[in-house]
Amino acid sequence: MGAITLKESYPVEAGDFSTAGEASGKIKRVLKKLGIDSAIVRRVAVAAYEVELNLVIHSMGGHMDLIVEPDYLQLNVHDRGPGIPDVDLAMREGYSTASDDVRTMGFGAGMGLPNMRRNANDFSIRSTVGVGTDIEMGFKL
Repeated sequence: MGAITLKESYPVEAGDFSTAGEASGKIKRVLKKLGIDSAIVRRVAVAAYEVELNLVIHSMGGHMDLIVEPDYLQLNVHDRGPGIPDVDLAMREGYSTASDDVRTMGFGAGMGLPNMRRNANDFSIRSTVGVGTDIEMGFKL
Protein backbone atom coordinates (compact mmCIF):
# COMPACT_ATOMS: atom_id res chain seq x y z
CA MET A 1 0.00 0.00 0.00
CA GLY A 2 1.21 3.45 -0.87
CA ALA A 3 0.64 6.92 0.49
CA ILE A 4 -2.87 8.05 1.31
CA THR A 5 -4.36 10.04 -1.56
CA LEU A 6 -7.55 10.95 0.27
CA LYS A 7 -9.14 10.46 3.67
CA GLU A 8 -12.65 11.74 4.42
CA SER A 9 -15.32 11.00 7.00
CA TYR A 10 -19.07 11.12 6.43
CA PRO A 11 -21.47 11.20 9.41
CA VAL A 12 -24.78 9.32 9.21
CA GLU A 13 -27.74 10.07 11.47
CA ALA A 14 -29.93 7.28 12.81
CA GLY A 15 -33.50 7.21 11.54
CA ASP A 16 -33.01 10.10 9.09
CA PHE A 17 -34.46 8.69 5.87
CA SER A 18 -34.58 12.19 4.34
CA THR A 19 -30.78 12.22 4.06
CA ALA A 20 -30.27 8.49 3.49
CA GLY A 21 -28.02 8.06 0.47
CA GLU A 22 -26.28 11.43 0.75
CA ALA A 23 -23.02 10.10 2.21
CA SER A 24 -22.78 7.26 -0.32
CA GLY A 25 -23.61 9.72 -3.11
CA LYS A 26 -20.78 12.01 -1.99
CA ILE A 27 -18.39 9.04 -1.91
CA LYS A 28 -19.41 8.09 -5.47
CA ARG A 29 -18.83 11.66 -6.71
CA VAL A 30 -15.41 11.87 -5.01
CA LEU A 31 -14.30 8.58 -6.58
CA LYS A 32 -15.45 9.70 -10.03
CA LYS A 33 -13.50 12.97 -9.63
CA LEU A 34 -10.41 10.95 -8.70
CA GLY A 35 -10.78 9.05 -11.98
CA ILE A 36 -11.36 5.64 -10.39
CA ASP A 37 -12.58 2.99 -12.84
CA SER A 38 -16.37 3.13 -13.20
CA ALA A 39 -16.83 -0.58 -12.41
CA ILE A 40 -15.03 -0.10 -9.08
CA VAL A 41 -16.97 3.11 -8.37
CA ARG A 42 -20.21 1.19 -8.93
CA ARG A 43 -19.18 -1.60 -6.50
CA VAL A 44 -18.08 0.91 -3.84
CA ALA A 45 -21.28 2.94 -4.32
CA VAL A 46 -23.48 -0.14 -3.82
CA ALA A 47 -21.60 -1.21 -0.69
CA ALA A 48 -21.57 2.36 0.68
CA TYR A 49 -25.31 2.78 0.10
CA GLU A 50 -26.09 -0.55 1.78
CA VAL A 51 -23.99 0.27 4.85
CA GLU A 52 -25.39 3.80 5.02
CA LEU A 53 -28.96 2.46 5.04
CA ASN A 54 -28.00 0.00 7.77
CA LEU A 55 -26.72 2.92 9.85
CA VAL A 56 -29.98 4.81 9.31
CA ILE A 57 -32.22 1.80 9.98
CA HIS A 58 -30.44 -0.15 12.71
CA SER A 59 -27.95 2.05 14.58
CA MET A 60 -27.96 5.06 16.83
CA GLY A 61 -25.80 6.89 14.28
CA GLY A 62 -22.26 6.55 13.07
CA HIS A 63 -19.80 7.48 10.38
CA MET A 64 -18.25 6.17 7.19
CA ASP A 65 -14.54 6.79 6.61
CA LEU A 66 -13.17 6.66 3.08
CA ILE A 67 -9.43 6.12 2.61
CA VAL A 68 -8.05 6.08 -0.92
CA GLU A 69 -4.52 4.93 -1.66
CA PRO A 70 -2.91 4.49 -5.07
CA ASP A 71 -3.78 0.78 -5.27
CA TYR A 72 -6.48 0.24 -2.64
CA LEU A 73 -9.62 1.89 -1.32
CA GLN A 74 -10.89 1.30 2.21
CA LEU A 75 -14.37 2.07 3.53
CA ASN A 76 -14.43 1.80 7.33
CA VAL A 77 -17.75 2.17 9.12
CA HIS A 78 -18.44 2.55 12.82
CA ASP A 79 -21.82 2.86 14.49
CA ARG A 80 -23.12 3.30 18.00
CA GLY A 81 -25.24 0.46 19.40
CA PRO A 82 -27.30 -1.68 19.54
CA GLY A 83 -24.88 -4.15 17.93
CA ILE A 84 -25.68 -7.41 16.17
CA PRO A 85 -26.36 -10.40 18.45
CA ASP A 86 -25.69 -13.05 15.75
CA VAL A 87 -23.44 -11.82 12.92
CA ASP A 88 -23.57 -15.16 11.07
CA LEU A 89 -27.36 -15.00 10.98
CA ALA A 90 -27.30 -11.33 9.93
CA MET A 91 -25.03 -12.24 7.00
CA ARG A 92 -27.65 -14.59 5.52
CA GLU A 93 -29.45 -13.26 2.46
CA GLY A 94 -33.02 -12.32 3.33
CA TYR A 95 -32.52 -12.13 7.10
CA SER A 96 -33.60 -8.78 8.51
CA THR A 97 -34.52 -7.22 11.82
CA ALA A 98 -36.01 -4.14 10.15
CA SER A 99 -39.36 -2.98 11.52
CA ASP A 100 -42.59 -3.26 9.54
CA ASP A 101 -42.52 0.54 9.11
CA VAL A 102 -39.08 0.35 7.49
CA ARG A 103 -40.19 -2.51 5.24
CA THR A 104 -43.26 -0.50 4.18
CA MET A 105 -40.85 2.21 2.96
CA GLY A 106 -39.14 -0.40 0.75
CA PHE A 107 -36.10 -1.09 2.91
CA GLY A 108 -35.07 -3.99 5.16
CA ALA A 109 -35.00 -6.85 2.65
CA GLY A 110 -32.03 -8.44 4.38
CA MET A 111 -29.60 -7.96 1.50
CA GLY A 112 -27.44 -5.17 2.94
CA LEU A 113 -24.63 -7.14 4.58
CA PRO A 114 -24.52 -9.83 1.85
CA ASN A 115 -24.35 -7.09 -0.84
CA MET A 116 -21.51 -5.37 1.02
CA ARG A 117 -19.54 -8.61 1.22
CA ARG A 118 -20.27 -9.44 -2.45
CA ASN A 119 -19.08 -6.05 -3.76
CA ALA A 120 -15.92 -5.66 -1.64
CA ASN A 121 -12.65 -7.49 -2.28
CA ASP A 122 -12.09 -7.67 1.49
CA PHE A 123 -14.85 -7.58 4.10
CA SER A 124 -14.85 -7.84 7.89
CA ILE A 125 -17.48 -7.14 10.50
CA ARG A 126 -17.17 -6.97 14.28
CA SER A 127 -20.11 -6.24 16.52
CA THR A 128 -20.66 -5.98 20.26
CA VAL A 129 -24.20 -5.94 21.59
CA GLY A 130 -24.90 -2.68 23.40
CA VAL A 131 -21.78 -1.03 21.95
CA GLY A 132 -21.89 -1.00 18.15
CA THR A 133 -20.64 -2.45 14.91
CA ASP A 134 -17.48 -1.93 12.85
CA ILE A 135 -17.40 -2.88 9.19
CA GLU A 136 -14.30 -2.68 7.01
CA MET A 137 -14.52 -3.05 3.25
CA GLY A 138 -11.53 -3.00 0.93
CA PHE A 139 -11.51 -2.56 -2.83
CA LYS A 140 -8.50 -3.20 -5.10
CA LEU A 141 -7.90 -0.41 -7.59
